[in-house]
Amino acid sequence: MVPKEVKTRYENLKKTVDRHRYNYHVLNREEVTEEALDSLKKELVDIEKEYPELITPDSPTQRVAGEPLDSFKKIKHKVLQWSFNDAFDREDLESFDSRVEKALGKSSEYTAELKIDGLHVVLEYQKGVLVSAATRGDGKVGEDVTVNVRTIESVPLRLEKEVDIIVEGEIWLSKENFEKLNEKQKKEGKPLYANPRNVAAGTIRQLDPKIVAERKLDVFIYDISMGDCPGTQEEELEYLKELGFKVNPHYKLCKTVDEIISFWESFEKKKDKEIYWIDGVVIKVNKKSDQENLGYTGKSPRFAIALKFPAEQVTTVVEDIVLQVGRTGVLTPVAHLRPVLVAGSTVSRATLHNEDEIKRLDVRIGDTVILQKAGDIIPDIVEVLTEMRTGKEKRFIFPKKVKECGGDGTIERVPGQAAWRCVNKDSFAQQKRKFYHFVSKKAYDIDGLGPKVIDQLLEESLISTYDDIFTLKKGDLLSLPRFAEKSVDNLILSIEKSKEVTLPRFIISLSIPQVGEETAYDLAEHFGNLEKIKEASVSELQGIDGVGDV
Repeated sequence: MVPKEVKTRYENLKKTVDRHRYNYHVLNREEVTEEALDSLKKELVDIEKEYPELITPDSPTQRVAGEPLDSFKKIKHKVLQWSFNDAFDREDLESFDSRVEKALGKSSEYTAELKIDGLHVVLEYQKGVLVSAATRGDGKVGEDVTVNVRTIESVPLRLEKEVDIIVEGEIWLSKENFEKLNEKQKKEGKPLYANPRNVAAGTIRQLDPKIVAERKLDVFIYDISMGDCPGTQEEELEYLKELGFKVNPHYKLCKTVDEIISFWESFEKKKDKEIYWIDGVVIKVNKKSDQENLGYTGKSPRFAIALKFPAEQVTTVVEDIVLQVGRTGVLTPVAHLRPVLVAGSTVSRATLHNEDEIKRLDVRIGDTVILQKAGDIIPDIVEVLTEMRTGKEKRFIFPKKVKECGGDGTIERVPGQAAWRCVNKDSFAQQKRKFYHFVSKKAYDIDGLGPKVIDQLLEESLISTYDDIFTLKKGDLLSLPRFAEKSVDNLILSIEKSKEVTLPRFIISLSIPQVGEETAYDLAEHFGNLEKIKEASVSELQGIDGVGDV
């Protein structure tokens, strides 16, 4: 039985993904980044894995892309065009490797190739001469862009051999030419292009081939989908070069998952040095006979997967909005998020800055949002996907009082600013001292969480209560200055070990007035457990030796 809220979210996801996929693949218009769309698609796939009964033929996971544009002649593909399933980390890749090994009954070698961020193209040659070029379209029917593709210098009009063959590749625009185009747009007072992939797609769909020629598009060919082909993917790439095609030089034969990860990580670090855009690595079973045995699902090959680079933008859900007190007493609204992987780190919080920003975004508790991380300590929410709303979302209203401010908790809006602050000016200093005490050796004894780190966490609004310490994720800490991966791992381990403490140390950690180390041990010895202490009357507490007027 599928829960009602799951059904509602699933339907909203389908509609949202369909709309953005149509804009991106058919209209060549990008309203959200491809990374954000990937995040929505991944959630859709995850729901279908858990509730396969929800899958219908109209699900975005069951098709490759949108319909071709009406302004071009249609070409029916002789070979169906597929899109790859996505992987995002080692765990996804290991799952893929396990499926391959189980299906074949043996381990496999793989080729790892760069995933170029461009426009997919299908080229047909008869007796070595180019006869047609088509876009992917909906996988069955594409757009005839032969005239435009002929203007691309790297596409051979005649091959080195007189063969009948259909090949596939990626049309792309160099970073240099992309910048030149935008400089021209700026001088002419026209809107700047968002990204080179959209320019490449829009250019190849131009009705005037002269415009296409001026933009100097390029292409990499990477697959033979019909015609004589060598026995492995690695040999196929070499054969394509022999025929006269331009093949990306960066590919590697990998025997293990570790080798694939090493290749992937190396290009994630140096991708910006290439003259084209790369958004991941494509992994293919190397042996062609194994590829044939593995075959295809309804939309993707079982023998290949796209291992995406860590996203700078993803989607997630705002589970709560809380006010956290900063160094000067200013209150920062922070969104508590459904944990999500962004830019290689798991993130569970995002700053909302101030009341005006909440109103500008119209962000509500329960909203699906686009999260962006580009080097900031805490990621920003850049957009709310209002079409995902169910009607149960709640607006956040600034309260009149905030307990963490100390005193009577009164807050006020700073004159002339969007910020709110605590009226009690001493609250933050008290808060810091209490945190120092909470993690000290006599209390929770969290090694590596000294005053300087506590100050950083408080200043960056990563913690505001003791509980927050135990919800910190590796990604939260990695983004802090001077935090290396090893030190973060050590601190996370230390926090994990400290989750269980003795009753006396727990009582000490709470900074209860007049309850020192000795009194804490007396309370623990007398009552035996926390529940009995909570149920005790004031007179019963005061009757214990050493407790006095607590």
